[in-house]
Amino acid sequence: MSTPWFKRLSEGLTRSRERLEGQLNVLLRRGPDVDETFWEELEDALVGSDMGITAVTEIVARLRDLAARRALPDAHSVIALLAEEIAAEFPSEYADFLSETPVTILVVGVNGTGKTTTVGKLAKESVDSGRRVLLGSADTFRAAAAEQLDIWAERAGVPVVRRDRGADPAAVVFDTLHQATADGSDIALIDTAGRLHTSTDLMRELQKVQRVAERESTAPVRVLLVMDATTGQNGLQQAREFNSALGVDGIALTKLDGTAKGGIAVAIARELDIPILRIGVGEGLADLKPFSAPDFAAALIGEA
Repeated sequence: MSTPWFKRLSEGLTRSRERLEGQLNVLLRRGPDVDETFWEELEDALVGSDMGITAVTEIVARLRDLAARRALPDAHSVIALLAEEIAAEFPSEYADFLSETPVTILVVGVNGTGKTTTVGKLAKESVDSGRRVLLGSADTFRAAAAEQLDIWAERAGVPVVRRDRGADPAAVVFDTLHQATADGSDIALIDTAGRLHTSTDLMRELQKVQRVAERESTAPVRVLLVMDATTGQNGLQQAREFNSALGVDGIALTKLDGTAKGGIAVAIARELDIPILRIGVGEGLADLKPFSAPDFAAALIGEA
């Protein structure tokens, strides 16, 4: 497990791990007894990392069962099983549509989650794997978004379809997908404008973008929601609204290096039942990678 990415993931989860390790160490220092107080304090420690009540209740229930069936002798032996039980909260079978060919991907989310950066990194990842990539700049409200996407496109060496600022985003999607068909693109990544999940008008506009994409694309259309891990439980409500409006197919969880509550990844998987496909632990090109539940759980609680 000691790959360069696992090392980077561990570094990125330092704040979350230190917080959880601190709470677990307090728990272990109180003595080896696996009594009701132990289980209550273990629940508190996991809830404090933002895993969510549903996931924590299930994890602790499974650990209780294992402790009884295996006659685990002490608190240390219970904690040793924690990473495995955290990993079990994530879906074990799902399609990584970001690796499919051909595919059209609408990248959505609220302002500031890192959508455009994520599009750029996915473009580079796709090019490196030998795929033909086309970007669509459907964030026509923010001039900086188009400029930022241009920079990422240049880094990845891929073309971008755009229109003037203020143009209809659905028109950009139309143009992008017709060019994707003409070019024989393997993957079309469409950057959409950040919007508040509470704005009915903006969500309606995004639904229009989706309708146009599904009508014009010759490839399957998937919705990737980019979530900022630092928003914690607030991000769950955002995700619910996007999922209700569009049907989210997968999540890219960014900025895990900026939070002490990295357990939010567990809450997302358990409470939303949407797979996390990519996680980000920094701004670099190599800091967005495919999600691995065992690696994530091990890095979160400090196992090498």
